[in-house]
Amino acid sequence: MCMSLFHDYLLIIYTSFPSGCAIIRPPRDGGIRYRGLTQEQVVQVLPVDYEIEYICRGNRMIVGPKVRKCLPDGTWTDLNQRSKCLLPCARVWTSLENGRVTVHPPGPAVEGTILHYSCLEGFILVGRNSTHCTKLGKWDSPKPVCHCESEHPTNQLKHPSKKKLYIGALFPMSGGWPGGQACLPAAQMALDLVNKRTDILPDYELELIYYDSMCDPGEATKLLYDLLYTEPIKILLMPGCSSVSTLVAEAARMWNLIVLSYGSSSPALSNRQRFPTFFRTHPSATLHNPTRVQLFQKWKWTKIATIQQTTEVFTSTLDDLEQRVKEAGIEISVRQSFLTDPAVAVKNLKRQDARIIVGLFYETEARKVFCEVYKEKLYGKKYVWFLIGWYADNWFKIKDPSINCTVEQMTEAVEGHVTTEIVMLNPETVRGASNLTSQEFLAQLMSKLGGKNPEETGGFQEAPLAYDAVWALALALNKTVGPLKAKGRRLEDFNYNNKDITAEIYRALNTSSFEGVSGHVVFDAQGSRMAWTLIEQLQGGSYKKIGYFDMTKGNLSWYGNDRWIGSGPPADQTVVIQKFRYLSQKLFVSVSVFAGLGILMGIVCLTFNIYNSNVRYIQNSQPYLNNMTAVGCMMALAAVFPLGIDGLHVRNSQFPVVCQFRLWLLGLGFSLAYGSMFTKIWWVHTVFTKKDEKKDKRKQHLEPWKLYATVGALLVIDILSLMIWQIVDPLHITVEKFTKEAPKGDVDQLIEPLLQHCSSEKMNTWLGVVYGYKGLLLLLGIFLAYETKSVSTEKINDHRAVGMAIYNVSVLCMITAPVTMILSSKQDASFAFASLAIIFSVYITLVVLFVPKMRRLITRGEWQSDQQETMKTGSSTNNNDEEKSRQLERENKELQKIIQEKEERVSELRNQLSERQALRYPLPASDNHSLPPTFSNSSTLYQPDGKINRNNCHPGRLQLLYK
Repeated sequence: MCMSLFHDYLLIIYTSFPSGCAIIRPPRDGGIRYRGLTQEQVVQVLPVDYEIEYICRGNRMIVGPKVRKCLPDGTWTDLNQRSKCLLPCARVWTSLENGRVTVHPPGPAVEGTILHYSCLEGFILVGRNSTHCTKLGKWDSPKPVCHCESEHPTNQLKHPSKKKLYIGALFPMSGGWPGGQACLPAAQMALDLVNKRTDILPDYELELIYYDSMCDPGEATKLLYDLLYTEPIKILLMPGCSSVSTLVAEAARMWNLIVLSYGSSSPALSNRQRFPTFFRTHPSATLHNPTRVQLFQKWKWTKIATIQQTTEVFTSTLDDLEQRVKEAGIEISVRQSFLTDPAVAVKNLKRQDARIIVGLFYETEARKVFCEVYKEKLYGKKYVWFLIGWYADNWFKIKDPSINCTVEQMTEAVEGHVTTEIVMLNPETVRGASNLTSQEFLAQLMSKLGGKNPEETGGFQEAPLAYDAVWALALALNKTVGPLKAKGRRLEDFNYNNKDITAEIYRALNTSSFEGVSGHVVFDAQGSRMAWTLIEQLQGGSYKKIGYFDMTKGNLSWYGNDRWIGSGPPADQTVVIQKFRYLSQKLFVSVSVFAGLGILMGIVCLTFNIYNSNVRYIQNSQPYLNNMTAVGCMMALAAVFPLGIDGLHVRNSQFPVVCQFRLWLLGLGFSLAYGSMFTKIWWVHTVFTKKDEKKDKRKQHLEPWKLYATVGALLVIDILSLMIWQIVDPLHITVEKFTKEAPKGDVDQLIEPLLQHCSSEKMNTWLGVVYGYKGLLLLLGIFLAYETKSVSTEKINDHRAVGMAIYNVSVLCMITAPVTMILSSKQDASFAFASLAIIFSVYITLVVLFVPKMRRLITRGEWQSDQQETMKTGSSTNNNDEEKSRQLERENKELQKIIQEKEERVSELRNQLSERQALRYPLPASDNHSLPPTFSNSSTLYQPDGKINRNNCHPGRLQLLYK
C-alpha cells in the first residue's frame, strides 16, 4: 500500500510541467516503449498527445493501463490506475466443467488471483474449493473436478451416515523451507489410510483443506483468514514452518482451535502460556543443542562461534545454546547475525578467528552463507561448521540465482561439516499404528511423488513427521468420541465458540503415545515431540552417519567413522605461542665493551686528578668537583649494564631489582656528573656577570664548601625524589603484548611477541616530574654556559670546557629522553639509543674536562708541587696570567714608541722656537730678562734632559706643542 502511494506521488511530481509531460517510471519488471523515438531521442519532457506503451520482461503481462497519453495539463491518462507486470497462471484453472469459477479480483489470472470453485446441483467437488496464483506464476493446488453424485466412487463406499471433519492446513510449497513438496503427499497418504480404517473414526471422514503459505507469515495471515472465515468449519489446524506456526498458534486460541504442526522447530513454540493449544510432531530445535554440547566436549572445544538468520526460531535456539554451553564451561566468542545478506557476518567471523562455527539458517540462506564462506576461505582443515540436518541432501548443489558460486566451489566449501538432525524415520523395522514400516512408508511416498528426486524435493526428511501428525490427530479425535458422547456432544458439533470439545481434543493429544513411521510419538508438557538426534558428517560430497544421541538418557552412540581434512579435529582457536623479545646479545656485548672502556677511562681520569691535586693548575679547576664528575660519569656508564639485562638473564622475581639498579645508577650518576659541572658554571655566572660588583667579587676568596653544598643539595633532591617514588609507587615488571604474527609454513599457530618493561602504576607522572626537573637544570646550564663564555677567572680555570660539556650533555639528554619513550616497544633501538647517548655524553665530558689538563701537564712538565713551581723563573702561575703579561708587554711597547715619537717632535719644535727667537731678538744669550713671558718661562716647560714635565702642562701650551 505504501509503495503504491509513493509511486503515485512520484507520478504527480514528475507530471507537473505545463508544456508537456515528464517521463515517468515504468512498472517493476517492465519498461516503456516510446513510439516513434529511439532511446537516444527520448527527452525529459514529452509533448502533449504523445503516447507511451508499457512492456514487461519475460512472460509477464501488464495488469492495468497499458498505454498512457500526455494531456494538455501536463499529466498522463489514468494515473489513478496503477500498471503492474505480473506472472500469469495457467488459464485452464479458470474454467470448471459442471461447475462455476469465481475470480477475485476480476481480471486475468495472474499472481495474487484467487479462484473459488463450486459445482452445479447434482455434482460433488473433488479437490480444494479454492486455489491461489503464487508469485512464481503457479497455482498452489491441483485443479478440482465435479463428479456426478451417483458416479462418485467414494460415495458408493462411504457409509450414508459418515460426517466430514475438516482440517485446515498450510503447506509451504516454496520459500525459505519448501517442506510442503513432500509433506503434503505424506499427509494425504495418512488421510487415505485413516479414512479406510473402520476402527478409527468409523462415523467420520477427515478432509484436508490446504493452502501454500510459502513459509511467509504475511501470506499465511491472509490464508488463515480464508480458512477461518470460509466454510466449512475446521476442527484443527496443521501449519508448517516455524514463522507461520507462530502466527497460527498465537491466533488459534481465539477460535478455540487445536494446532498440530508437522514442521516447526522454533523453541519459542514451547511456551504454553503464549501457545496453549499447540502441539508438534517435529521436535524443538533446542533438541539439537544438547547434542552439540556433547560433541564440543567430546572434541575438547571450549570456544565456539555462531551465525544465525534473524528469525525467532533461530534466535530462541541460540539463546538456549548459549545457556547450555555456559553451564558446560564453553564460551561463545563470536555471535553474528544477518537478515538477508550474510557477507558482512561471514567476514566478521573470519576477522575474529572463528574456528568452530554453529550456523542457524534456512536452506536458501545456507547457500548464500557458504558462497561467502568460499570467498573468505573460511573452510578447510582449520574450521568445522555445525548445521541443521533437515536440509535436502544435495542442498549445496542446487542452482541458486541469488549466489555467484559454482557447484564445485560450494561442494569444496561445505566438505566436512557436521549436522545434527532429529531422527525423523524410525531406524527399526517396526509396524506402528498405520501398519507400515518406515521403509514401506518411504516406498509408497516415492510412488506418490512420481519418481521425483528426494534430494531435490523440499521436506522429504520431514515427510514422516507429517504422516505421523495426521495419525496423531486421527487417534486423538477417535479417543474423544466416547467422552464427548457421554456428555451428549459430538465432534461434528464443534464450532469456534465450543471450548468443551477443544478441551477433550487437547487432553487426547496430550496423552498420545504410539509407534509411528518416525519413531515413538509422545509429547512433553510443552507439546513438543521427544526424539533421538542423528549426527552426520559430509564426507566426499555425501552425508555419513557418525553417531546418535539420546537426550533423555544422555547416551552418545558413536560409530568412530568421523573423517577430517587434517590429522584430526581442528583446534577451537589458533594456538597462540607467547614468545618474549630479548635484547640482541651482540648489541649488548658491543655497547658493554664501550661502557667498560668508558669506566676505565673514568678511573684513569679520577686517578690523574687525585694524584695531581697539589698542582696549582689542577687546584684552580676545583679538583674535588672534577672527582665528582668522574665518579658520576662512571655511575652513568655502569647503568648501561642493567639497561641491557632482561628476562634472558634473570628470573621474573629478580627483574624489579634490575629496574632499581637502572633508576638509581642513572639518577645519581647524572646528579653527580652534571651537578658538579652545573655548580662550577653557576658560581662563575654569579661572580662575574654583575658589572657593579665585578671588581669586588673578583677579589673575593672562593669558598669550596659552597660548591660542594650545591652539589650535595642536588644529590639530596634526587635521592629524596627517588625514595618517595619507590615507596609510594615502586617499580615492577610489566609485559607489553604485540600483534600476533604468523610463523612460516602452513601451521595453525600464531606467535604473540611479549616485551618486559620496568614500570609503575603512575609511571608517566613520575617520569614527567623527573624529566621536568632535570630538563630545567639542563636548560639553565645551557643559559649559564652561554652567559659566561667570555669570562676569564683563575679560580675556576676550566669553566669554558665545562660549558662545552654542558652543551653536549644537554642536547643529547633532551633528544634521548623523548626518543627512548617513543622507541620503548623496540628493545634493540631503545637500548642502543639510550646507552649510546650515555656513552657519548660521558666520553665527551671526560675528554673535554680531563684531556686538556693531562696534555698541559705532560707537555709543560708541570708535575711539581706548588712550592717547587714558585721557584721556577719566568713561569706564570696559570695560563690567564701569561696571557695578561704578554698583553701588557705589547701595550707597553706601543706606548713607549708613541712617547718617543712625541718627544722627537717636541725637540724639533723647541729648536725651531730658539731659532726664531734669536732672529727676532738679537740679544746676548745671557740677556734673558727681556724675552716675552711666554718664552721666558720655557725652561719650566722644557727640561734640560729633553723630557716633558707633565706637572707643568697647560691646555693652551699643549695645543702649541702638538700643532
